[in-house]
Amino acid sequence: MATTYQKGTSDVRPWGTWEVLDSSDGYCVKKICVKPSAQLSLQLHHHRAEHWIIASGEAVVILGERELRLKKDAAVYIPVETKHRIKNPSAEDLIFIEVQTGDLLDENDIERFEDVYGRA
Repeated sequence: MATTYQKGTSDVRPWGTWEVLDSSDGYCVKKICVKPSAQLSLQLHHHRAEHWIIASGEAVVILGERELRLKKDAAVYIPVETKHRIKNPSAEDLIFIEVQTGDLLDENDIERFEDVYGRA
């Protein structure tokens, strides 16, 4: 199992920010902040599953063919090879905790299908 994430690593994206809270072989924990009215790309991962826990704000999650509306304390599991996206429909920041599990954890394991920021 391999991870290229290191505790304390962070990045600014067009939709918001992420920071690695912890990582080791087989898992990575990130705090992700999505700006108001922003969204991540429609994507999937070939080597990792993700667990999202909403810490504050509201989320619209696309999970395969389903659309879920989540609020604080709600959680969702995203299996490997499943298209997904998270959107912030509100005027306040959306903050969620992402727990990645898998045999290869890095930013290269993102296959984008749609992206409002031109990264697909």
